[in-house]
Amino acid sequence: MTQTTTIHYDDNAFEQLFKAHYKALHSYVNTMIRDDETAEEIVQNRFMKFWENREMLNIETSVKAFLYKCVYHDTLNFIKHEKVKLRHQNFAIHTSQESESAAHRVELSELESRVHEAMEDLPEQCRLIFHLSRFEELKYREIADQLGISIKTVEGQMGKALRIMRLKLVDFLVLVLLGIWFYKDFLN
Repeated sequence: MTQTTTIHYDDNAFEQLFKAHYKALHSYVNTMIRDDETAEEIVQNRFMKFWENREMLNIETSVKAFLYKCVYHDTLNFIKHEKVKLRHQNFAIHTSQESESAAHRVELSELESRVHEAMEDLPEQCRLIFHLSRFEELKYREIADQLGISIKTVEGQMGKALRIMRLKLVDFLVLVLLGIWFYKDFLN
C-alpha cells in the first residue's frame, strides 16, 4: 500500500524545497541535454508548475523522487520538441532549395528560349557568326578561317549581333533581375 502525501506549502517551505533540490535537478537535466541555460529553464519551469499546482498535488512518492520524475519527463519533451523543430527546419531548407532550383531551371529555360527567338531575328551571316562564337566557342580567327572571311568582318558582325541581342533581351533581363531582387527580399 502506497502512502499518499498531500503537501501544503507556504512561501518559506517552498523556498526551502527549491534550495534543497534546485542544484541537483539542474545538474541532472544538464547531463541529459548538455545546455546549462536550457537546463536552468526546465528546472525553473518545473518549480513554477509545482508552486502553481501545490494545492492539487497528490504525491505518492517522496517529493524528491517526484521532482526528478517531473524534470526527466520535461527534459524528454524538450528533446522531442527540438527534434521536431530540427526536422521542420531541414524540411524548410530542402523545400526552399528545391523551389529555388525549379525557379532557376524555369528562368534558364525561358532565357534560352528568348535567346533563340532573338537569334532568329538576326541576319543569316550575323546569326551564324554569333552561334559559332557563343555556342561552339570558336575564336574569331577560327570563325574567319571556317567561313573564308576577314577577322574584321567577324568582329563587325559580332558587334551587330550583340547590339541586336541586347535590345531584344533587355525587357526579359530586367524582369529576371527584378524577380531575383524581389525573391531575395521576400526571403529576408
